[in-house]
Amino acid sequence: MNQAGPEAGAGRIIASLIREVADFPTPGIAFKDLTPVFADAAGLAAVTEALARSAAGADLVAGIDARGFLLAGAVADRLGVGALAVRKGGKLPPPVLSESYQLEYGTAVLEIPADGIDVSGRRVVILDDVLATGGTLAATRRLLDRAGAEVVAAAVVLELAGLGGRAAVAPLQLDSLYLI
Repeated sequence: MNQAGPEAGAGRIIASLIREVADFPTPGIAFKDLTPVFADAAGLAAVTEALARSAAGADLVAGIDARGFLLAGAVADRLGVGALAVRKGGKLPPPVLSESYQLEYGTAVLEIPADGIDVSGRRVVILDDVLATGGTLAATRRLLDRAGAEVVAAAVVLELAGLGGRAAVAPLQLDSLYLI
């Protein structure tokens, strides 16, 4: 498992800034809010640097809607490569490539442009804020695979280990900066 615990630099900062919100979005859920990490200059810098190490060698960094956009833009800038926004369904003009996937409460769709961005043969690293069950990350990988990209790795800021998300994306290399 590639992950840095709270003893590592980025992990320590994440642990000190993360906010837990009880009963959000539904009763019984303890939501892990990373907004304070991203709003803190040292926090954002530490996360960006750690994720850039995970994405080294990528030709393109794909960020999942919506907090993944922040990460992908910052990391792509650090690496001198492009960033691709993987959008929720219905947010992009046609034509699009789309991928449906199951959520615990229904289905969702992710999309990327079918025209204007050629990802075929490009080495892509997927970034997101939180890995829970892994459905969104797995769907993103399938979408990029269908588009012809070579998905080489994924990285997240926070992994909720008890929810099995890592297994959903195996054998893809997955780095997490902080594990709960």
